[in-house]
Amino acid sequence: MEESPFIPTGEATAILPARNKSMKPITVIGTEAIRSGFDPTCIEQALNSRGAPGVTELVLNPDAHGGYGAPIGCVMVSPTHIYPGPVGVDIKCSMSLIQFDIPAEAIADKPVRRALINAICERTPTGTGRGQRSAKKSRRVDPELGKRVVIEGASAGVCEALGIPAHWAQRCEDAFHLGHDDTQDALGNRLQFLLENGRLGKFDDKVTQLGSYGGGNHFGECEVVHVDDNERSQRVAQNFGLNDGHVAFLSHCGSRGLGHNLAMGQFKSLQSLFETWGIPLPGQDKELVHAPLGTPEADAYIDDMSLGCNFATVNHLLINALVLEAFQEVLGPQVTGELVYFISHNIARKEIVDNKVAWVHRKGATRAFPAGHHALQGTPFAETGHPILLPGNPVAGSAVMVADEGAALSCYSVNHGAGRALGRKHATRTLDQATVDQEFANDDILTNCRQYPKDEAPAAYKDFNEVLKSVKTAGLASEVARLKARFVIKDSSDADD
Repeated sequence: MEESPFIPTGEATAILPARNKSMKPITVIGTEAIRSGFDPTCIEQALNSRGAPGVTELVLNPDAHGGYGAPIGCVMVSPTHIYPGPVGVDIKCSMSLIQFDIPAEAIADKPVRRALINAICERTPTGTGRGQRSAKKSRRVDPELGKRVVIEGASAGVCEALGIPAHWAQRCEDAFHLGHDDTQDALGNRLQFLLENGRLGKFDDKVTQLGSYGGGNHFGECEVVHVDDNERSQRVAQNFGLNDGHVAFLSHCGSRGLGHNLAMGQFKSLQSLFETWGIPLPGQDKELVHAPLGTPEADAYIDDMSLGCNFATVNHLLINALVLEAFQEVLGPQVTGELVYFISHNIARKEIVDNKVAWVHRKGATRAFPAGHHALQGTPFAETGHPILLPGNPVAGSAVMVADEGAALSCYSVNHGAGRALGRKHATRTLDQATVDQEFANDDILTNCRQYPKDEAPAAYKDFNEVLKSVKTAGLASEVARLKARFVIKDSSDADD
């Protein structure tokens, strides 16, 4: 039996020594059962990333698995460099949750849920490359409004133009992003440059994907909220706007084709420079290209990432507005819904780490600021910590958590979900379709799919309860509520991220 590379430091924590023993080791969050499931690619990418120039911290979360340069499910901190790989090709892939004022009983009947599925699909297309033209009740976005979206993010003007409640912006981790110099002008100039030089192909087409889900692991899911029966959870849930026993809707998607184009343009540009200049790559991995902060290359990446982030933000808010509209069409105009939170898990953000500014790259990792954190001052979550939205799978449910003080161990980050246990091809090859579909039938969960994609089946993912146990036992966060699926909006295309 091969010896584990991890050195346990607690029931759900460990370290992975860096190749350079003088460097701080990698922080690992996960029980022994979780750690034993980390694939060799994940470990190799973690070691490569830890040894990369300027990297001062690396964290592996319990959902970690092989990704793009850096593992999916990792946190990478650098005060001196920016890295596209630990953000990935689906810039600002995110989660959002809207809480409705309707009880679970209102959607108990299957015909009602089927009508809701149809009403949502008429407004929010699913699948790679699909946009508004494939959904007859979607919002129409012309190129000029599309430009405002990527430059302004969820500004009051953009929200008004798209029929999004403007106050939802207050419930976003980041309602908008600025350019490398902390100005909006930098984004306007960068967008103009990209368009004039043909560096952002089919922009007019890509902006029509606003208000749509991608393929693969992206989804919309109708939930019933079950708030934990303890005083803290009840208090935090009230602050979050969660309503026990009532219907909510959870969404997972990102910046769609626009973000993919921006990311791939950056990878190609930086990889070409590395090849021209003969710069060595960490672990000889071309997906770990990077740029020192303050250089034109770093500025260009930060601007492009910010454009993609603004698109992703508005995409989520528009989806939620359209979902609310669908519920009102089926259940009546009296239905109301409020955004609980919108939070990303593929992003690089400027934060204070060890009393100095650094870029925190979260690749398949979720920000987790606890009560009293300085960055939450002036927000609705200053006294509780902000909501953490963690998708599990439709059968096991998803979770809303809140950070604890122990989150400092993981650079104030937790996992972004369950994490894959089986690769897509392996899952498709080995899982039984009838068993997958029967599992949904047994739990009375409807979907818009004739057959639920096997590579997205619950069995393709890690044990969600073991993942959550790791987070709780390590002292990073506590569960506030469990979300139980009643129906799922899904596509069987390849995942965007």
